Amino acid sequence: MIKKIPLEHVLFLDIETVPQKPGFPDLDETTQLLWEQKSSYQRKDEISAEDFYERAGIWAEFGKIICISVGFFALKGSQRTFRVTSFHGEELQILKQFKDLLLSHFSQAKHLLCAHNGKEFDFPYIARRMVINGMELPYKLDLFGKKPWEVPHLDTMELWKFGDYKHYTSLKLLAHVLGIPSPKEDMDGSMVKDVFYIEKDLDRIVNYCELDVVTTAQVFLRLRNEELLGDREIKKV
Repeated sequence: MIKKIPLEHVLFLDIETVPQKPGFPDLDETTQLLWEQKSSYQRKDEISAEDFYERAGIWAEFGKIICISVGFFALKGSQRTFRVTSFHGEELQILKQFKDLLLSHFSQAKHLLCAHNGKEFDFPYIARRMVINGMELPYKLDLFGKKPWEVPHLDTMELWKFGDYKHYTSLKLLAHVLGIPSPKEDMDGSMVKDVFYIEKDLDRIVNYCELDVVTTAQVFLRLRNEELLGDREIKKV
C-alpha cells in the first residue's frame, strides 16, 4: 500500500530534545518533586531522581525541543532530489517555523508526516510542546476526533512491525539490516544533552538530526522496494 503514496506528499522529520534545565538542582522545588514522582516507575531504587534527570528530555513535560529537521522529495520527470532543512534555536521559534511549513506546504489532505517511532515520540512531543507554549495545533497534529485511518501520520517503525505490536527496532538497526549505508555520525541520542549544555555545539546536533531524517527516508524507500538516494540527490536547503 505504501507504494501508492506519492513520495512528494510525505514530509519526513526528526526532533532532538533536551531536559528543560542543565541539571536537576536548576529546577524549582515543585518541578523536582513532580520529576521524582514521574520518573519513579522507570528508575530503580538505587538511582536517584537527580541522577535520572539525564533522561528528562524524553518527556515533553520536563524537556524541550532544540531542533526539528525535515526532508521532502522533489520530483521532476525521472529526476529525484531529497531536500533537507532544519529549524533550531529557541523552542517557540522552532515550533512556529515548523507550523508555518505545515500550513504553507503540507496542509492538504493528501499530505502525510513520517518519522521513525514518530507516533510514540516525535508527533505527540511536538503537539504537547506547542500546547505548553500556548500555540494552536495545526490540523496535521490535532488528532482529537480523528478515526485511526484519518490520522495523517506514517511511522517507519510501525511499518516494520507488520502487526507485531511488542516489537521495537531502532532506526540504526533497521537501516543496518536493510543494507542502508550508515552515515558518518559522530554522536548518538544519549550525547545530545551534553553536546547542547556543555559543549554548546548546536550545529553538531543539527547535523545529527538531519542524518536521521535522511536515514528515515531511505528506510521508507527500502520498504517500497525502491532505489536508495545517492549523495548527489540529497540537498541541504
